[in-house]
Amino acid sequence: MVELPYGRAPYRLDLAHRDATVVLPRAMPPPPPLPALLDAALAAPIGRPALASLARAGSRVTVIVSDATRSEPRAELLAALRRHLPAVRWTIAIATGTHGPSPLGPLGLPADLDATVINHDGHRTDDLVDLGVTHRGTPVRLHRCVLETDLVIATGCIRPHYFAGFGAGAKAVFPGLGEAAAIRTNHALKTAPGARAGIVDGNPCREDLEEAVRRVPTPTFLLDGIGGPDGAIHAAVAGDLVAAFRAGAAIARTWFTASAPRAPIVIASDALPVTATLYQAAKIAAACAALVEPGGTLVLVAECPDGIGPLAVVNEAVFRIGVLPRLAPGVSIQLVSALSPGEVASTLLDRADSIESVLAARPGRIVVVPRASQLLIEEPS
Repeated sequence: MVELPYGRAPYRLDLAHRDATVVLPRAMPPPPPLPALLDAALAAPIGRPALASLARAGSRVTVIVSDATRSEPRAELLAALRRHLPAVRWTIAIATGTHGPSPLGPLGLPADLDATVINHDGHRTDDLVDLGVTHRGTPVRLHRCVLETDLVIATGCIRPHYFAGFGAGAKAVFPGLGEAAAIRTNHALKTAPGARAGIVDGNPCREDLEEAVRRVPTPTFLLDGIGGPDGAIHAAVAGDLVAAFRAGAAIARTWFTASAPRAPIVIASDALPVTATLYQAAKIAAACAALVEPGGTLVLVAECPDGIGPLAVVNEAVFRIGVLPRLAPGVSIQLVSALSPGEVASTLLDRADSIESVLAARPGRIVVVPRASQLLIEEPS
């Protein structure tokens, strides 16, 4: 019996009498106390001076935190920064990218936070400033809070991202606080061969967003946790948005890499919030796409309690260019979810009543990946 993450309750799958390989994340030791990790990172910044030297008493500091689509220790990140900068004026900017304003309750922001909170909406233009165009043609339009401040601090957690290599780093600034249309220009680079999970250098999407952020004239600083495949934070880095991020990504890569064979049937799932919408669940489809043999079936197990997401974007900008090109010829995607038949029919995926119904109709080997977004999957050599 295998328990697959599925919304708020696991999906129990009996694989008895089937030739099945279950690909699990690497076992991690108990994580060190998070405040100690963050303080140690801030005491030894990579490529930047100490944080206290970048902001005097009374300085304006904008801290960027991720929106509710990411599971991150925002309160602990903010607390660490407040310990090191106790006498500044705070602005907290929610990096929502193309998602639209975020519900604030799930973010876990501290109740005693004396700060201005900006819930970014990349679909509005009234708060955006134009900082030019990258050499790949991405317009750099960002929320004005990155200019109306003395220091910008990007926070986040470094984990695999299916086309930006890893999440976090400069990504908090752009696409986090970018214009939605400009972000989609950057995201179109996901079709390039180098735009894959685990790839940083030579990844055109990552390099383009870092070029965009270099256009911000305000001094910047990074504080990122390094997540493990168990969901916990096991290390942290601070300092330069690019150099510190790369140091953290190198650590994360060793934790997330796993080996898996190809098979005619691949079952991919993951926990919330990655599978809250089909928009987000595309990440786990992309992570496992290369494992499915030609003519095979990818079973995407995602409850999607919050629905599909913006339909045209999900179909065209996510699955059409970000997932389907990664599949071998003849591969179909079967979606097991709580979405109605009509909802699934509006997407590019096929609906399945259950995993068991798919397996009953298909013989052959099975690869099961319960935490697909938590892995950098390599075929065995």
